[in-house]
Amino acid sequence: MVLDIVEYPDKRLREKSKEVKSFDSELHTLLDDMYETMMSESGIGLAAIQVAKPIRALIINLPDEEGNQDKENLLEIINPVIVEKEGEIFYQEGCLSVPNFYEDIKRFEKVVVNYQDREGNTKTLEAEELLAIAIQHEMDHLEGILFIDKLSYARRKKFEKEYKKFQRERKQKNTKKSA
Repeated sequence: MVLDIVEYPDKRLREKSKEVKSFDSELHTLLDDMYETMMSESGIGLAAIQVAKPIRALIINLPDEEGNQDKENLLEIINPVIVEKEGEIFYQEGCLSVPNFYEDIKRFEKVVVNYQDREGNTKTLEAEELLAIAIQHEMDHLEGILFIDKLSYARRKKFEKEYKKFQRERKQKNTKKSA
Protein backbone atom coordinates (compact mmCIF):
# COMPACT_ATOMS: atom_id res chain seq x y z
CA MET A 1 0.00 0.00 0.00
CA VAL A 2 1.32 3.45 -0.90
CA LEU A 3 1.51 5.64 2.20
CA ASP A 4 1.36 9.44 2.51
CA ILE A 5 4.76 11.08 2.74
CA VAL A 6 5.15 13.65 5.50
CA GLU A 7 6.44 16.89 3.96
CA TYR A 8 8.45 19.78 5.34
CA PRO A 9 7.63 21.86 7.41
CA ASP A 10 5.55 19.18 9.23
CA LYS A 11 6.87 18.97 12.80
CA ARG A 12 6.69 15.15 12.80
CA LEU A 13 9.87 15.18 10.68
CA ARG A 14 11.70 16.65 13.70
CA GLU A 15 10.78 13.74 15.96
CA LYS A 16 13.55 11.36 17.07
CA SER A 17 12.76 7.80 16.09
CA LYS A 18 12.59 5.00 18.66
CA GLU A 19 14.51 1.73 18.53
CA VAL A 20 12.68 -1.20 16.90
CA LYS A 21 12.19 -4.01 19.39
CA SER A 22 9.55 -6.09 17.64
CA PHE A 23 10.47 -7.73 14.32
CA ASP A 24 6.92 -8.87 13.62
CA SER A 25 4.39 -8.87 10.78
CA GLU A 26 3.49 -5.25 11.56
CA LEU A 27 7.09 -4.21 10.88
CA HIS A 28 7.21 -6.37 7.73
CA THR A 29 4.02 -4.77 6.41
CA LEU A 30 5.41 -1.30 7.12
CA LEU A 31 8.67 -2.11 5.28
CA ASP A 32 6.70 -3.47 2.30
CA ASP A 33 4.48 -0.37 2.25
CA MET A 34 7.52 1.89 2.54
CA TYR A 35 9.03 0.16 -0.50
CA GLU A 36 5.85 0.67 -2.56
CA THR A 37 5.69 4.31 -1.41
CA MET A 38 9.33 5.00 -2.26
CA MET A 39 9.04 3.40 -5.70
CA SER A 40 5.80 5.29 -6.48
CA GLU A 41 7.69 8.53 -5.83
CA SER A 42 10.87 7.47 -7.71
CA GLY A 43 12.94 7.70 -4.54
CA ILE A 44 16.10 5.83 -3.61
CA GLY A 45 15.63 5.93 0.16
CA LEU A 46 12.92 6.38 2.76
CA ALA A 47 12.94 6.52 6.54
CA ALA A 48 9.91 5.33 8.53
CA ILE A 49 9.45 8.80 10.04
CA GLN A 50 8.74 10.09 6.52
CA VAL A 51 5.54 8.00 6.54
CA ALA A 52 4.70 9.14 10.10
CA LYS A 53 6.17 6.09 11.86
CA PRO A 54 8.83 7.28 14.35
CA ILE A 55 10.86 4.06 14.44
CA ARG A 56 14.52 3.46 13.57
CA ALA A 57 13.87 1.84 10.20
CA LEU A 58 14.88 2.90 6.71
CA ILE A 59 15.05 1.43 3.25
CA ILE A 60 17.38 2.11 0.34
CA ASN A 61 17.26 0.86 -3.22
CA LEU A 62 19.87 2.38 -5.52
CA PRO A 63 19.39 2.12 -9.28
CA ASP A 64 21.78 -0.10 -11.25
CA GLU A 65 23.77 1.05 -14.31
CA GLU A 66 20.61 0.87 -16.45
CA GLY A 67 18.61 2.88 -13.93
CA ASN A 68 16.56 -0.10 -12.71
CA GLN A 69 15.72 -0.55 -9.04
CA ASP A 70 15.32 -4.30 -8.65
CA LYS A 71 13.67 -5.34 -5.38
CA GLU A 72 16.43 -7.91 -4.78
CA ASN A 73 18.82 -4.96 -4.27
CA LEU A 74 16.58 -3.43 -1.58
CA LEU A 75 18.28 -2.74 1.75
CA GLU A 76 16.08 -2.77 4.83
CA ILE A 77 18.09 -1.23 7.64
CA ILE A 78 16.71 -1.36 11.17
CA ASN A 79 18.35 0.27 14.23
CA PRO A 80 21.42 1.44 12.27
CA VAL A 81 24.61 2.63 13.95
CA ILE A 82 27.59 4.05 12.05
CA VAL A 83 30.70 2.41 13.52
CA GLU A 84 33.31 3.77 11.08
CA LYS A 85 33.45 6.78 8.77
CA GLU A 86 36.08 8.27 6.50
CA GLY A 87 36.65 10.81 3.77
CA GLU A 88 34.46 13.63 2.55
CA ILE A 89 32.25 13.93 -0.48
CA PHE A 90 29.80 16.53 -1.75
CA TYR A 91 26.66 15.28 -3.43
CA GLN A 92 23.51 16.95 -4.68
CA GLU A 93 20.78 15.58 -2.44
CA GLY A 94 17.03 15.75 -2.64
CA CYS A 95 14.35 14.39 -0.34
CA LEU A 96 10.83 13.02 -0.77
CA SER A 97 9.83 15.12 2.27
CA VAL A 98 11.27 18.29 0.68
CA PRO A 99 10.05 17.89 -2.92
CA ASN A 100 11.67 19.63 -5.89
CA PHE A 101 14.62 21.02 -3.95
CA TYR A 102 18.22 19.85 -4.39
CA GLU A 103 21.40 21.03 -2.73
CA ASP A 104 25.05 19.98 -2.45
CA ILE A 105 25.63 18.46 0.98
CA LYS A 106 28.90 17.33 2.55
CA ARG A 107 28.90 13.73 3.82
CA PHE A 108 31.39 11.04 4.76
CA GLU A 109 32.58 9.20 1.65
CA LYS A 110 32.67 5.78 3.34
CA VAL A 111 30.75 4.39 6.31
CA VAL A 112 30.46 1.06 8.06
CA VAL A 113 27.02 0.47 9.55
CA ASN A 114 25.83 -2.14 12.02
CA TYR A 115 22.09 -2.80 11.75
CA GLN A 116 19.38 -5.42 11.91
CA ASP A 117 17.34 -6.85 9.04
CA ARG A 118 13.57 -7.37 9.05
CA GLU A 119 13.99 -10.60 11.01
CA GLY A 120 16.18 -8.95 13.68
CA ASN A 121 19.44 -10.54 12.47
CA THR A 122 22.53 -8.39 13.08
CA LYS A 123 24.39 -7.29 9.94
CA THR A 124 27.31 -5.08 8.97
CA LEU A 125 27.42 -3.07 5.76
CA GLU A 126 30.39 -1.25 4.26
CA ALA A 127 29.15 1.53 2.02
CA GLU A 128 30.81 4.18 -0.10
CA GLU A 129 29.82 7.04 -2.36
CA LEU A 130 26.07 7.14 -3.20
CA LEU A 131 25.14 4.27 -0.88
CA ALA A 132 27.05 5.88 2.00
CA ILE A 133 25.38 9.23 1.24
CA ALA A 134 21.90 7.68 1.12
CA ILE A 135 22.45 5.85 4.43
CA GLN A 136 23.64 9.05 6.14
CA HIS A 137 20.71 11.03 4.68
CA GLU A 138 18.14 8.48 5.89
CA MET A 139 19.84 8.06 9.28
CA ASP A 140 19.63 11.84 9.75
CA HIS A 141 15.83 11.47 9.42
CA LEU A 142 15.89 9.08 12.38
CA GLU A 143 17.38 11.92 14.46
CA GLY A 144 14.87 14.51 13.22
CA ILE A 145 17.44 16.13 10.91
CA LEU A 146 16.74 17.14 7.31
CA PHE A 147 19.38 17.76 4.65
CA ILE A 148 18.33 21.42 4.52
CA ASP A 149 19.52 21.74 8.14
CA LYS A 150 23.06 21.34 6.81
CA LEU A 151 22.83 24.45 4.61
CA SER A 152 24.63 27.69 5.40
CA TYR A 153 22.50 30.43 6.96
CA ALA A 154 22.31 32.40 3.70
CA ARG A 155 21.45 29.33 1.62
CA ARG A 156 18.83 28.24 4.17
CA LYS A 157 17.12 31.65 3.95
CA LYS A 158 17.07 31.38 0.16
CA PHE A 159 15.65 27.84 0.43
CA GLU A 160 12.85 28.98 2.78
CA LYS A 161 11.83 31.66 0.29
CA GLU A 162 11.95 29.27 -2.70
CA TYR A 163 10.09 26.54 -0.82
CA LYS A 164 7.27 28.86 0.28
CA LYS A 165 6.86 29.93 -3.35
CA PHE A 166 6.81 26.27 -4.47
CA GLN A 167 4.15 25.43 -1.87
CA ARG A 168 1.98 28.40 -2.91
CA GLU A 169 2.21 27.42 -6.59
CA ARG A 170 1.37 23.79 -5.80
CA LYS A 171 -1.63 24.85 -3.70
CA GLN A 172 -2.87 27.05 -6.58
CA LYS A 173 -2.52 24.14 -9.04
CA ASN A 174 -4.45 21.83 -6.71
CA THR A 175 -7.16 24.44 -6.19
CA LYS A 176 -7.57 24.81 -9.98
CA LYS A 177 -7.77 21.03 -10.41
CA SER A 178 -10.60 20.68 -7.88
CA ALA A 179 -12.52 23.69 -9.25
